[in-house]
Amino acid sequence: MSTSSHLLSRRSFGRFAAASAAAAVGTTALGACGPGKGGASSGTPLRIMAINHVWSQAVKRRLGEFEELAGRRVSMTLLTADQLASSYNVKLNASGSDVDVMMVRALQEQTLFAHNGWLVDMTDRVKGDARFDWSDFQDAPRAASATRGKVLSVPVVTERPVLYYRKDLAEELGGVPGTLDALMAASLEAADRRRGRYGFVGRGQRSGAVSQWSSFLYSHGGDFVVDGASGIGSREALAAYTYYGRLLGRTGPPGATNMSLEQAMPVFAQGRAAFYIDADAVYSSFLDPKVATEQVRESVGFAPFPAGPAGARPHNIPSWSLGINAFSRLRDESWEFIRWAAGVEQSRKLQEAGIPGARASVWSDPRSLKKFPAELAESMRVNARRGLGYDRPRVLQVGRARDIIGRPLVAGILGEPVGPAARDADAEFADFLVRDNRHKESR
Repeated sequence: MSTSSHLLSRRSFGRFAAASAAAAVGTTALGACGPGKGGASSGTPLRIMAINHVWSQAVKRRLGEFEELAGRRVSMTLLTADQLASSYNVKLNASGSDVDVMMVRALQEQTLFAHNGWLVDMTDRVKGDARFDWSDFQDAPRAASATRGKVLSVPVVTERPVLYYRKDLAEELGGVPGTLDALMAASLEAADRRRGRYGFVGRGQRSGAVSQWSSFLYSHGGDFVVDGASGIGSREALAAYTYYGRLLGRTGPPGATNMSLEQAMPVFAQGRAAFYIDADAVYSSFLDPKVATEQVRESVGFAPFPAGPAGARPHNIPSWSLGINAFSRLRDESWEFIRWAAGVEQSRKLQEAGIPGARASVWSDPRSLKKFPAELAESMRVNARRGLGYDRPRVLQVGRARDIIGRPLVAGILGEPVGPAARDADAEFADFLVRDNRHKESR
């Protein structure tokens, strides 16, 4: 699951100099094999920096396979999201060649990295390698991997929103909601705040809610940017703001505007809400005795994102991808690692372990879905087929954009007039986009 980080330009190097020590955390250098090839000596390890995530942990356990194939040692560093962001700022601002393969968030930082010239253009590699089969990747994550027509990353972990629901309560409320109207009606009926029971829970925090709200926006027929200009002041966006504000504000828990994933998820896990929409990647929490009550574990259901006025248009995003440092001296070896880690065989093994990937062929293989509950697997497949490849605008300063976009969300949840807040946010976002586009073109 993605988390916000403000990754800065070259001029910000000095501010982050103290963070360089973070790169030393969690490094594992694996045993030496035979001599390698490439732009550095065969004794130089291939260095990978990655988020401390179930995907990277699983790959780390399998690195011996790649070392044997490549004939080169591999050093893999696993960091928290904040440590990874700080380390990238330090190393890349200094044109550092001491990292080769980088695990990145295509939607959070790739536009900035592309602007700064920090990622290798892999277009010829991915499209020219028949065995790698770039066309096998799902359309939405594949499209999100390109910036200005250049493929700068390869998706390895994907994410979609899913409707989590209590089966016992849904039966009382007329069944699983297939539309946003039905979700609203069922949530209003289920809510009983005096007894501490809520109809719906979801993210309400100003910036943190934007990525999940995106699917409500798309399903109302709106978008963040329309023809290069702000789309958040449109009639469709206003309807999406109003809907989500009413849904969470009238049927959700108090203090919802302070809730991101970490605060919203436990409300559903403890059986206090009938419905919850968030990333499908967190499904295992509701099957975990340490997190969820017995009632929730036995009654949790999974459904595709409900249809709005424009149909069901959820996001299907690459939450984590692999790129190559533009300053690496081991570009060929880095590509060989990506070919291996994102290839069909490894993708299938990882998805069989319950880590959703990006390859269409793996999603169509029943073996790769056995780890997931059947209802969840089908919901993920449906959402992937319908999904758009982004859950936030593709801009340089993503954090700032999310902060602007989230303001009318908060107003709606608090029961304040959404129209004035949306008009102000629209004007501010329009001005932001002018500056952002000017900055993009300045390089």
